[in-house]
Amino acid sequence: MAGDKIDIGYVAQLARLELPAGQAEQLQRELESIVHYIDELKEVDVTGVEPTAHAARLFNVWREDGAGGSLPRETMLANAPATVDGELIRVPQVLPGEGSN
Repeated sequence: MAGDKIDIGYVAQLARLELPAGQAEQLQRELESIVHYIDELKEVDVTGVEPTAHAARLFNVWREDGAGGSLPRETMLANAPATVDGELIRVPQVLPGEGSN
């Protein structure tokens, strides 16, 4: 990826972000710096290094699965910003062209 320019406008569009005019150039430099650093890491010899998912070993992270009490619907929906007929949580439209049912 060395030498490739990141199209920050396209990335922002994919992420559905509106970038202020002055912030686009800074974000482009930062993303290109990150990609450059990843390219450098690809050159590191990791032969014999065991892959890990966490820096510290974790043991006994599972617990028994058991049913517990639940909150009343009214209590849970009281935290929702908006509801549909007092039964469902209203969420913002995600895909263009969706109608509100």
